[in-house]
Amino acid sequence: MRFQIMGPLRVRDGERDRTPATPKHRDLLAVFILNAGRPLTPARLRHLLWPREDGDRSDSLVRGYVGQLRRLLGEGAITTSAGTYTLVIGDDALDVDRFRRLVERGLRAARGGRDEQARSDLTEALDLWRGPVLEDVDPDGHRWVETPALREELEELRLLALERSVDLDLKAGRHRELVPGLRGLTRSHPLWQRFHGQYMLALYRSGRRVEALETYARLRAALDEGHAIEPDPELQLLYHRMLHDDVSLHVSAGPPVLLPHDIAHFTGRREPLERLDRLTADAATPARVVIHGQAGAGKSALAVHAAWQARDRFPDGLFYADLRGDHGHPADPGAVLEDLLRWLGCPAQAVPAGLADRERLFRAYTGGRRLLLLLDNAADEAQVRPLLASCPTFVTARSALAGLADAVRVPVEVLGDDDAAEVLTRLIGPERAKAERPAVLRLARLCGGLPMALRVAGARLAARPEWTVDHLAGLLADERRRLDLLHAGDQTVRGVYAIGYEGLPGKARRVLRSLGALGAPDFGQWVAEVFGDDAETLVDAGLLETHTIDVAGQVRYRLHDLTRLYAREQLLATGGPDAVRETLAHVLAVALTLVRASRFPLLSGMAPGPGTSFATTDIRRSVTWLAAERGFLASLVDDLHRAGLWDGCARLAHLLVPFLERHRFLGTWRRTGEQALSAARQAADPHAEALALRDLGDLHRAERHWDAAHERLRLALGMFMRAGRAGHVAQTRRRLGQVLLEQGRTADAERNLTACLSMLTGGDGDPDAAGTGGAATSERNAGEIAEARRALGAVLFRTGRLDDAAGQLSGAVSLLSGLGNRHGEADALLDLAEVNLAQRSALTARSLGERARGIAVRLGDRLLDARALLTLAEVDLAEGAVDRAAELAGEALRICQDVSDEHGRTRAQDLLRRAEAHRPSPAR
Repeated sequence: MRFQIMGPLRVRDGERDRTPATPKHRDLLAVFILNAGRPLTPARLRHLLWPREDGDRSDSLVRGYVGQLRRLLGEGAITTSAGTYTLVIGDDALDVDRFRRLVERGLRAARGGRDEQARSDLTEALDLWRGPVLEDVDPDGHRWVETPALREELEELRLLALERSVDLDLKAGRHRELVPGLRGLTRSHPLWQRFHGQYMLALYRSGRRVEALETYARLRAALDEGHAIEPDPELQLLYHRMLHDDVSLHVSAGPPVLLPHDIAHFTGRREPLERLDRLTADAATPARVVIHGQAGAGKSALAVHAAWQARDRFPDGLFYADLRGDHGHPADPGAVLEDLLRWLGCPAQAVPAGLADRERLFRAYTGGRRLLLLLDNAADEAQVRPLLASCPTFVTARSALAGLADAVRVPVEVLGDDDAAEVLTRLIGPERAKAERPAVLRLARLCGGLPMALRVAGARLAARPEWTVDHLAGLLADERRRLDLLHAGDQTVRGVYAIGYEGLPGKARRVLRSLGALGAPDFGQWVAEVFGDDAETLVDAGLLETHTIDVAGQVRYRLHDLTRLYAREQLLATGGPDAVRETLAHVLAVALTLVRASRFPLLSGMAPGPGTSFATTDIRRSVTWLAAERGFLASLVDDLHRAGLWDGCARLAHLLVPFLERHRFLGTWRRTGEQALSAARQAADPHAEALALRDLGDLHRAERHWDAAHERLRLALGMFMRAGRAGHVAQTRRRLGQVLLEQGRTADAERNLTACLSMLTGGDGDPDAAGTGGAATSERNAGEIAEARRALGAVLFRTGRLDDAAGQLSGAVSLLSGLGNRHGEADALLDLAEVNLAQRSALTARSLGERARGIAVRLGDRLLDARALLTLAEVDLAEGAVDRAAELAGEALRICQDVSDEHGRTRAQDLLRRAEAHRPSPAR
């Protein structure tokens, strides 16, 4: 059952009219409705029905009226409890309640930019209005105190609903249809200034500018004559805008939406989009967000897409300003403010001349409005600060604009393979992309995941349906042509880089050009310092990216592949191939110095000077630096080879061998070793070729490819012998002896090692002479003597001469310890522990193994630690401590699996099997 009191009293039960016809029944129902849900005693009802009488009516009369009304409305409409009566009205059954809810919901929807919902709710609310409350029961509104208050409240709500409804119709361009109704509203409500403003706007947009201005003049005269006041500031501003024919008033589709078009094939970026969505959702704390990243990374596309997605939250408009400016000059903040103020409704004549005044006016115009501002392509903080107000603001920039202290920063990286492939798929079509999936992935990688490059590549394919994806990928594979091919119409990747490059100071341009000579994907701070230490300028320009802090504590920078190609282009344009070679030679000179300094502790037989040794912390620091720079240095070897700098290529590759060998970076070692051998042969340098062959022989030894190692070392030995390089002959014989031992040729191995020691000790045949300090046994080759003694000890151990083996290994330990070669010392200690274990001296073997492990832990050498653990596990197994042996072997196995040491993994698994075999059988 529905009750209507706005206008004449009505009661509807579906299609049936239950409205009382008897005046006193109507009065009683009005009293019940005005007190809906409130229990009323007969005395209270009597007072409300006959307020001017004092007890002349009886309660029984009232009860009779209630009974008659109950029969008319139906049982259950009026309940009785403890001598009181209550009218039961369900939710939304009273038109006043429904009117309030609809108006409130419609206004809320309008504030939230949900125009269709707002229009629907407000229209439904206004349709409920049939006139003043109870106009037929209480025409004068004086019978009950509730009537005038309710009439005043509902009239205010009705006018507010009308006002918002008119706003929505104006926004939708229905100005011509609104003119008659607004004329009537201004006459019936002459002091409601919002209706006058809406009427003026409807007239103005209908081409009736003069009438709109006259409407304002009449209102102004009425206010001045009757109240001596001026129209509201908002109405004054509207009048001045009409007076000066402000073009923005002609926009009839609502608040300004100045954003560029959203990208149809936008994909990926889920995390930054979710973050931007959260930041714009909180209206209480307007966010200032800096969206930053390298050139072409898609910052603007992300910001525009996020702004379009948040459009419903900003009913007062989406504003946009491109701060890039013209001809390489950043846009002037004052000019940007003037443009924004005009769109916000400020007449041109009212825009102040000074920047500070424009800032204040801009803040005044945006204050209290729910709008979003997107400032695209910002150059620096000084350009952005005058444009910041109380509204949420997105700023895109190549740098993070660190000077904007209160801003939230959202970095934009290049796209991953899957997202990059999805961009291409949307551009060229799913069927074409599915048919050439491998080529699509290859093309995405050639574009480096850079959205700008992907869009250009996709546009080229879309414009040339006869091309296959594989064809374009094949063309782009040639680095020399890649930037030339990455253009489509007026879109060019080269143009994106040119904007940033042309805006750089001269020093930063030189640094960027120099970086173009390098092929490494990232580099450390020291490389930036080689070129002039202007890396941060390039970062701010979006041409370089701060990548990470590496294990050595250095800042590492990353150069995108396409940026590197552009930089190389500029380098070749300024100096040709000679400029590339000169740049690489400059980097090489510094790299050689740093690598030599870092490899001292790693080298067998190279101490920095008499009486000087390296502590384990020094070794770890050196190893850490080399670990951080391994990829860069290996790439530098490639660069040197590509540039034809043969000598530098071979020297750098040779210097890296001790580190690569110690930490089993076999892939890097193989690559640099082959480049070194090729460079030596290109340069026709026999000595460099012999060194490269010997280094590759060491690689094959580490890989346990004994035949290949023997062949390389045999060739190197012959070349050293022909050149008369006695020291290198001795070093190569030692390596050859170790290979022969693994091939099972123990006699040949012992002969080569004995000859090696004889040469190293000056031919006196006494390897112990290395410790006497004679001229023939200088510290330069003391490390080689120690390694030869260690190798000879291994041969003697293998042939069962345990005491002789222990003697040689003890001498090696002493020499290596004195030289400060901690890695070598630990290796020799573990060899000696194995001999002691074979001699059934487990206690000594354990002591030696624990010493070796202590060195490994201090050095942070996991491979050495794994070997020490395996030796200690052997000792535990020999002593019957099966569980402890299995635990140590298991720990060693995990390390070997982590570092891909196949030989160590096999040894650990064998130990675990043996430990399991030594466990006692369970009792039956």
